[in-house]
Order: sequence, then C-alpha cells, then structure tokens
Amino acid sequence: MDVSIVKRVVDLAIQEMAKVVVGKQDILKNMFVALLAGGHVLLEGVPGVAKTFMAKTFSSVLGLEFKRIQFTPDLLPADIIGTNVYNQVTGKFEFIPGPIFTNILLADEINRAPPKTQSALLESMQEKQVTVEGVTRPIDRPFMVLATQNPIETEGTYPLPEAQLDRFLFKLVVDYPTAEEELEIVKRKLKVKDPDEIEVRQIINKEAIIKMQELALSVYVDDDVLKYISDIVYAFRTNPYVLFGSSPRASISLLFASRALAAMRGRDYVEPDDVKELVEPILIHRLILKPEAELEGITTKEVIENVLREISVGATLPGEETG
Repeated sequence: MDVSIVKRVVDLAIQEMAKVVVGKQDILKNMFVALLAGGHVLLEGVPGVAKTFMAKTFSSVLGLEFKRIQFTPDLLPADIIGTNVYNQVTGKFEFIPGPIFTNILLADEINRAPPKTQSALLESMQEKQVTVEGVTRPIDRPFMVLATQNPIETEGTYPLPEAQLDRFLFKLVVDYPTAEEELEIVKRKLKVKDPDEIEVRQIINKEAIIKMQELALSVYVDDDVLKYISDIVYAFRTNPYVLFGSSPRASISLLFASRALAAMRGRDYVEPDDVKELVEPILIHRLILKPEAELEGITTKEVIENVLREISVGATLPGEETG
C-alpha cells in the first residue's frame, strides 16, 4: 500500500458518506485528516445540523466499533472509563470496561458534564489508555473521540478547560446548510422510511486504517516547511491581539495533520498549502485573545488570517539571525 491507495480509499469513503450527508465536504475531509493523524475532533454547531449523524455515518463507512455517551450533569468518570465490581462467585473484583473502550467514541454535548467528568477523557485522548485504581489498560487502535457541543444553549453547561480543548486536533464549526442543500436534504428524506436510518456500505476495515495511519507518518516534510509550521505557531505568541498563544502541541498537530492531508491527496511530501489550510481548525480553539481585541470586535479567525498573510515559507521572523 502507498499514498496513492490512501487517496483512493479516502475519496471512496467521502463519496459514500456524501450519499447520506448533504454538503459538509470540508468537515468530512477534516474528519479523515484527524483519523489518519491519530487526532480527535470537536464538532460545534446548533442542534439539528447533522453532527451526530455524521459521526455515526463516519464509523459505519470505516467499519469501526462505535459508542455514544450522552454527557449530562450527573455523569460520573466511572460511567465513561469503567469501574471494578466485586464478583460474589469468584470473590474477586473484576473490571467492567466503560464505553471509552471502542474505536469511535461520540461524546455528545460534552460541555454538559462537569470538569471532573470531562477530565476522564484526558488520558485516553493523549495516551490511548485508561488507568483505573493503578492498573493501566490500552485502548484498541484506531481510537478517535468525536465530541459535540452547542454554542447557543450555554446555561447549565461547563466550558471545556484549556487542557481539554488542547487534546482536540480540530475544532470544526458545523454551519446551517445553504438553501440548495436544504432543498436536497428534504428531497432525500422523501425516499426513506426511517429518517434516522443510515444506509452506507463499509469501504475499509480497521487493519487498513492502521496501515494508512502508518503511511501518513512516512510522508516527507522539508526543513523549510517545518520552519513554516514553527514560525506560524510562534507568531501567535507574539501577536499584539493574543493573550495566550498555542503550546508546542499545536506545532506537532500541524505536522501530523499536514502529513495526513498530503497522503489523502496522493502525495508523499507536504506542501506549504497543506499546512496553511489546516491552521484555522487546529488553532482556533487554542488561542485566547486579549479583552481589548474582543472589545474592538476582532475575531480569532481574523487574527489567524492576518498572521497567515504575513508569514511565508522561507521567511525570517523579526529577531531571527539571517546568517
């Protein structure tokens, strides 16, 4: 298998998803980028824009095990990762695994659970393992968290702490469909008996996905592109509108995601445009603007766009040695 196979398989999978998901091509593409990069995705959008539907369809096309957790204020960490239960027959405690032991985990409305429960995902998202009472158990590969949150109904919710947000490779905003897409959605629903039914065929399996992830890691990255990645992330730390920039995890995320995107495009090397295309979904949830920037009506997206216009491949940042 080589990167040309990666492109062919991902194209087929997205085409299959497009049979039931109208529009959202950029969202679908970035979900596959995250999968190949070994990352996680936060989907933000109002109710009814197909966030949960896309997650279910995604796992069906990939042939992966899918589990869903509905996050609520009374949800406990043990409800996610599992717990030890005493077996009266054997006289021993036995571990009952929670729903986190799966391939695709949908954390629905993640911000409705308190921080203690949200933090139950931290170890699994970063290290692909779970530790309960001193015993560490690995999670099967591939493992991906797809979390959703509603940006308008914030009463009674718990904003995700920065440590939690930083574990997500992408934050993807799921907007309303266009007028043409809305009409197409209604037309398609005329042809089905169950509006929630997902009829897509499996395109790939678990073993092939792992091989594709390994191929993405073999994609070549030139030194100039590496510097472009580090320059972009560093620029936000010194930007006058940014209070807190991104950690090195953002640079690493850009590296892995741009490799995955290059492989999806059938290339065994990363181009600067691959990096540039992924900056917004990778950094938009990692940057905290200064209060004065928000008072001026400046958005994170505008700050990102301005920085990208100022930085080019091979450029020298202010204060750097020119040699």
